[in-house]
Amino acid sequence: MLAVQLAALLGGTQDAGAGAGHEEALALLDGFDDALVDGLARVTGERADAVTALAAAFAGSPLADRLAEAADAVVSGSIAPEHLTALAGGRIALYGAVHDALLGGLDAALGRERADWPPSDPAGTAGGPGAQPAGNVLDGARAWLRELAITGWRGVGHDLVSAADQIIEALLGVPSLRRLAVLLDGFAAELRACCPIGSAERLPVRRWADLWTRALLLSQDGVLTEPRPTATVSGRLLVLGVDVHEHGTAVQFQVHAVLEPAGGGRPRLMRTCVAVAKVDTVTGPTLWKLAQRHKVLLAALADRRSLEITDMTLVDGGDLVWDDDRAFVGAPADPFAAARLCLSGALAPAVPPLDRVPVRIAEPVLVEGYKVTRDGSFDLGGAVLAVDTERLPGCGPLTPALVRSSSACVGLVRWDGGQWTLQPLAVQAKVKRETTVVATGDWALGPTDPKAAKAEARTGDAVAVLRERAGRLLRR
Repeated sequence: MLAVQLAALLGGTQDAGAGAGHEEALALLDGFDDALVDGLARVTGERADAVTALAAAFAGSPLADRLAEAADAVVSGSIAPEHLTALAGGRIALYGAVHDALLGGLDAALGRERADWPPSDPAGTAGGPGAQPAGNVLDGARAWLRELAITGWRGVGHDLVSAADQIIEALLGVPSLRRLAVLLDGFAAELRACCPIGSAERLPVRRWADLWTRALLLSQDGVLTEPRPTATVSGRLLVLGVDVHEHGTAVQFQVHAVLEPAGGGRPRLMRTCVAVAKVDTVTGPTLWKLAQRHKVLLAALADRRSLEITDMTLVDGGDLVWDDDRAFVGAPADPFAAARLCLSGALAPAVPPLDRVPVRIAEPVLVEGYKVTRDGSFDLGGAVLAVDTERLPGCGPLTPALVRSSSACVGLVRWDGGQWTLQPLAVQAKVKRETTVVATGDWALGPTDPKAAKAEARTGDAVAVLRERAGRLLRR
């Protein structure tokens, strides 16, 4: 009956579930983000009003004085680092409120219960385990981000982008700062690819503002950049699907699953990720070869089997730190059977504070009883849910054509572009007159389709070649 629940969420309008003030909050964010386009060194007129309006939204809150001071400094042209930090904090707090309203509406529609985020631990947020070391490496990151904000996206050139290279290299040398390093590396790569930005017709204004905000907050002294372990868990992991995040220099396989705890207890929604570095030339099914050291996980994805895990670390936010040595492949487990039996009563994890951004909403659901419209959306009987087939990875067999011919779908509900969308992870569709399950992780051990296997064989094993060359260089 999930189709009925989602139809109630959509309610004939894509803004259902967002709550009062949703549009006003996004308008304030749009104004501030537009100010970053031309740079905070040149805020006048509407741009100055937008910065002031963002600060005014926090009147009566603990952030009021700091944001008012920061807005005055920007308008007067005397911007200090602490002013940018305050504005970034205000921006993510406002965006977090929008996220909470959207996710709360989705949880209510799905009847899904979510765990509470634990109270802040002062010892764990400043100088505790996993906190960043202070030093010149973070000073350099903050200085570069400050220059970006003052210059504005339209003023960014190759010289400014290249100034981040040494900073990123230094960050990569500190294990606890690698998350920030990868973020800055990807951000700089996007800016570099768009240079000269001044002549660009359209810019990803919201996305770049999100990246800038997150990077600036993660670069503050004492901020926890790595998730904190909260417990160890054991039990049976039922895989729902895998979401592939591919970048030019990295790929991440994010597995969504339901954990049935050992000894009984309430099922829990879980994620686990494995990420590896890559080069641009490694694409398609070859991506799975980069994660070969996670053989147990890949076998479970390819054969659609459950995973038995023992004392695996769980971090805040509901993610498992994957360890192949603490898992073994179990019995066959169909993702649709797992979704039908376990999704409705599973406890969803709390969302970490810095992850409270609408674009990061990705909730697993099972959708059945729909009709596919001419544009590929799902008609749920009274409401239409857009289907995002552009997110389908090139390393798996799931295609837009299979989604259009499907009768059931396990996917991720997302908030994207001002509307709810569904990203398919697995579908039930007719293939050669037989109803077949096709999932994004089916090729985790290599393509099973003869045509895809032949195509991969023709291109050669790029991963093996690169590893052999790297080994030769290291032996010299």
